[in-house]
Amino acid sequence: MHAINIISGISMMGILIGTAVLIILLSVFNGLEKVIVGINSNFSPELRVEARLGKTFDPNTAFFKSLHKDDRLFSYTEVLEDKVVIQYGDKTFIGNLKGVSSEFQRNPHLDSIILDGSFTLHYSNNSPMAVIGVIVQNNLSVNVHNSFFPLQIYSPKRGNSVSINPADEFTTRSIFASGVFSIQQDYDDIVIVPIEFARGLLDIPIGVSSIDLNYKKGTDLSAVQAELQEKIRKDFTVKTRREQDTILYKTLNYEKWALFMILTFVLIIAAFNIVGSLTILVIDKRKDIAILTSLGANKQLIRGIFFFEGMMISLIGCFIGIVLGLAFCILQQRYGFITVDGKISVPNNAYPIDIKPVDFGLVFLTVIIISVIASGISARLSVKGLDDIKQDL
Repeated sequence: MHAINIISGISMMGILIGTAVLIILLSVFNGLEKVIVGINSNFSPELRVEARLGKTFDPNTAFFKSLHKDDRLFSYTEVLEDKVVIQYGDKTFIGNLKGVSSEFQRNPHLDSIILDGSFTLHYSNNSPMAVIGVIVQNNLSVNVHNSFFPLQIYSPKRGNSVSINPADEFTTRSIFASGVFSIQQDYDDIVIVPIEFARGLLDIPIGVSSIDLNYKKGTDLSAVQAELQEKIRKDFTVKTRREQDTILYKTLNYEKWALFMILTFVLIIAAFNIVGSLTILVIDKRKDIAILTSLGANKQLIRGIFFFEGMMISLIGCFIGIVLGLAFCILQQRYGFITVDGKISVPNNAYPIDIKPVDFGLVFLTVIIISVIASGISARLSVKGLDDIKQDL
């Protein structure tokens, strides 16, 4: 009898711990995802218009001029991007040049991504300045406080025939760096410059790579996207932040579901301890089961007793686990006693937690399904060989 109670207690603890850990880790992952997406959103526009064919397009059409006058817009940024060779001293690096129009600096979150210097694209005398990603800074050892050594940026000349002197095949411009920023690896190899500088370097006097749109708070972005896509039709695409960086969002989503499946497998192992405890209980109570059937209890009632026993063990463990997991998440949100190593920017260096009710429902449903299967197996064992036991009695 003591062995049965101990095994039942172990089964309940397995469900309890598995449920609590699943709640905690899903909430932690939600928090990390929220921080990463939030950092990415500081730099990416809410909507981006790009040409379906070709690298650039003319932004001076009637449609884009009318779009620029939309009262719902917060910022309208023309962007020109291309690969370039960057030289600083005796070091070189192949990175991305991003020319932006003046409205780019309306973004109120730009200062939050700066590691050194400032986000300045023009001197007081209107001379162009560059803001470089941290990967560029690390590879070239750029000192943004040194006003004597500018960056040298090279771009292949368009339509130029092969020359004996390789230097003749490139357009070169000099520019000083004003700041260093860091967002994520996909963005940290960029050099941001005024679009006029990029046009001169790339020899593209009119075209742009994209038009970045940010809207005032309260604007229905889904409706705006559908409206724009209908107007510009097949020549252009209008992408949301999720569509602009599909790899990031897919990776985050895949990682979350992979984590969920791994922890669900742990829960399955814990839940099937119930089968072991109930099997021992069935063996111990076989004579009692036979007596009950002799008094008129049918097999369905016997199965129901053991099924209820298994579900009771599972549900008690599940509810306690959910309460403990929720309590831990709330305490972490409030006090932040578990910290990160500082590689991501979070308040007080505390592991971020984001509690979502849907996770609790998903965990509860998962435990219920596993428990029903485990309890059902045990219930079937309770009436196996029942006729033979009655004959022995």
